[in-house]
Amino acid sequence: MARKECIAMLLAGGQGSRLMDLTSKIAKPAVSFGGKYRIIDFTLSNCANSGIETVGILTQYRPYQLHQYVGSGRAWDLNITGSGVSILPPYATQEGGAWYEGTADAVTHNLDYIKSHHPEYVLILSGDALYRMDYREMLKTHKENNADLTIGVMPVPWEDASRFGILTADENGQVTKFSEKPAHPDSNLASMGIYIFSYDFLVNALEEDAINQRSSHDFGNDIIPKALADGKRLFVHAHHGFWKDVGTIASYHETSMDLLGEDPLFDLFDEKTPIMSNDSSRPPHYIGPDGRVDDSLVANGCRIMGTVRHSIISTDACVGERAIVEDSVLLPGAIVKNGAHVSRAILGENAVVEEGVKLGSVDTTKDTAVVGNDVVIGKGE
Repeated sequence: MARKECIAMLLAGGQGSRLMDLTSKIAKPAVSFGGKYRIIDFTLSNCANSGIETVGILTQYRPYQLHQYVGSGRAWDLNITGSGVSILPPYATQEGGAWYEGTADAVTHNLDYIKSHHPEYVLILSGDALYRMDYREMLKTHKENNADLTIGVMPVPWEDASRFGILTADENGQVTKFSEKPAHPDSNLASMGIYIFSYDFLVNALEEDAINQRSSHDFGNDIIPKALADGKRLFVHAHHGFWKDVGTIASYHETSMDLLGEDPLFDLFDEKTPIMSNDSSRPPHYIGPDGRVDDSLVANGCRIMGTVRHSIISTDACVGERAIVEDSVLLPGAIVKNGAHVSRAILGENAVVEEGVKLGSVDTTKDTAVVGNDVVIGKGE
C-alpha cells in the first residue's frame, strides 16, 4: 500500500451523557443537528474539504446507527479505493477484549490500522464539535516547526479558560506549559482536542503509554504532559474562526440558534467549504395555507401547518394547525400536534407533543426543555 502523507483518526465512541435523553439510544456523533445533518458531518466535511482521504472512525457506544449513517463514506467523497472511511469498533483478541479506556487507548488499539498506511503524520479528531478548519494549514504549521506534536487551540474568554485544557506558548508558538482546567490560568489558549502527530513519535508514545499501569491512557491527561516533560517539540496552531463543543444541552441549543439569522455565526450555506451529509432524499418541505415561518431552517419532508419562529425543524418533522414552535429544535420525525405550544425546547427523533400541550418557556433563566427520542408528551406531563 502506498504511503499516505496524513491520515485521520476520528474519536466517535463517546456516550455523550451530558446530552441526556438525546443520546439514550444513539452515540453523540450521530445526534441530529442543524436540520439535515448529524454532529459527525462537520468533522467528516472538514476532512474531505482538507484533502484528508483516509479516515478511521473509532466507535464504541451504541454504534449501529452511526455505522449505518457513515456507510462507505460516499456522502463526503470518502469512498476511495485504498483510502476512504473505515469503521473501527473495539474488538477481541486471543488475550480477550475490552472497551476503550481513554482517548489514547482507543488509538492504541488501532495502531495496526495506522501502521498499515504508514503515514508521515496522524491527525487525531473528535466528532462532537461544530467548526470549519482546513487541516492542511495546521499540517503546514506542524511541518514548518519540525514538531513532534501540534495542538489546535482556540483563544477563549479569560473567564472561561478554567473550563479547558490550557496551553502556554512562547513567541514562536512552542508549548511551554499545559494545565488541565487550571483554577488560575496564565493563558487563554484552549485545546480543541485536535492533534497532529509525527508518525514515529505517536507510535512510540502510545506503545510506551500502553504498558504504564499508572496512566489513564488519555491524550490530555497523559500523552501531552509526558511529551512536554520529555522535552519533545510541541507547538500550537491557533484557530480564530467559529468553534463550539455541542456536548451539553445548553451548548447544543445555543449553537443551534447560532445557525439562524441573516448573518449567522456559522454559515451552513458557505459553498467554498460545504457541509456534506448522508441525509436521505426526501420530498420538499410543505408550508400550509395558514403556516408561518420566520427566521428558521426547515429541512426536506417537513409539514408546517402552524407557526415556526427562530427554530430548526429537521427532516420529516411536523407542526400542526394553530401550533407554535419558537426558539426550539425539532429533530427528525418530531411532531407538534394541533394547538400545542413549544418554546425553547429540543424534541428528540420521533418525539410527539400532543394537542394543546404547552412545553418549555421563553424564560432564558430556565433550563432548555428536552424530550427524548420516541417520547410522547401529553397534557399534565
